[in-house]
Amino acid sequence: MTNVTIIGTGFAALTTARELRRRDSAVTIRMISPRDALHYLPSTIWLPAHLRQGEKLKVPLTDFFDRHRIDYVPASVTGLAEDGRTVLTDNGTFRADHVVIASGARFIRKLPGIEHALVPCEGIAVGEEIARRLDSLEGGTIAVGFASNPKEQGAVRGGPMFEFLFIIDTLLRKQKRRHRFRLVFFNPSDRPGQRLGDKAVDGLLKEMKRRDIETRLGHKMVRFEEDQVVTEGGAFAADLILFMPGLTGPAWLENTDLPLSPGGMIAADEMCRVKGREGLWVVGDSGSFPGPEWMPKQAHQADLQGVAAAENIACALKGEAPRRAFKPELICIVDTLDAGILVFRNLKHNIVLPKSRVFHWLKRYFERHYLKAFRDTSPQR
Repeated sequence: MTNVTIIGTGFAALTTARELRRRDSAVTIRMISPRDALHYLPSTIWLPAHLRQGEKLKVPLTDFFDRHRIDYVPASVTGLAEDGRTVLTDNGTFRADHVVIASGARFIRKLPGIEHALVPCEGIAVGEEIARRLDSLEGGTIAVGFASNPKEQGAVRGGPMFEFLFIIDTLLRKQKRRHRFRLVFFNPSDRPGQRLGDKAVDGLLKEMKRRDIETRLGHKMVRFEEDQVVTEGGAFAADLILFMPGLTGPAWLENTDLPLSPGGMIAADEMCRVKGREGLWVVGDSGSFPGPEWMPKQAHQADLQGVAAAENIACALKGEAPRRAFKPELICIVDTLDAGILVFRNLKHNIVLPKSRVFHWLKRYFERHYLKAFRDTSPQR
């Protein structure tokens, strides 16, 4: 019986598994990950405002595995062998006919003093720590910023940092203590968030000015210290530092001979095939894909790649040539706690809709709708 092994239990991995099962009822699907729950990181932006609780963002996948007849292996991947078709883990070795790498990326933690900064997308626990630290502060300076991988500018996740910035500002105003705080946004680019498009960047910078948020832009990061941020343009004091560094591939890639991009991601084509490797695929943040320079590292793009990979694997299992290229697309609601700014971008359009309360509620609705597929315990139809 044909076996497809998927590495990871994040957005890209789960979408690939679900779409593959929909297309092929007989194939054996194995998922390898140290985590048997989906951690819904997009909603960690609401943890500082206590709009969400950390444990509620961890969705157990036991029912999902049962409904889609997936063999789950609790393990951490340590490497690959035999051209990538054998997965090496701390809980055994697993051979497969097709392997899908969907284990996500890791943050580059090389900046001196980065231990003094909180990296929000590293996990739910970090979001909870931001909430604790913010609750305990009587006043002071909160610094929020992000950077990209210098060797691969597309390996960046900046959207959540705009959200943390605006949400913290809104929260402090609701608590009537904004006057005690100085908010500073920093970035090595003069125009941060360019992947969203010029109109969006203009709108974000205008929103910062309206909210009396200081900006330190266009200067390369030098280091963090316990109580300050140091850039080539100077230093400024900070009582709380939130920083999102650039992304690179998972650490276990060092134990493989896979083709890598300059930024350390797995080199892939538009069909999600690892270059030069038969039966080896990559989806989501682990991969470096061809496409427009604005193509994001976000859950929506990972889902689109998962759909394409599943269809192409299903074709391969039937002896047919892969036929589906993934669709480059960016959809983002920059949430401000009481409203949101909608940004959409594809190969033809770049749309930015002005701030509206509707978009905040739309983001909350999407969270509920998306997670229903994993929380629903009804029999698969």
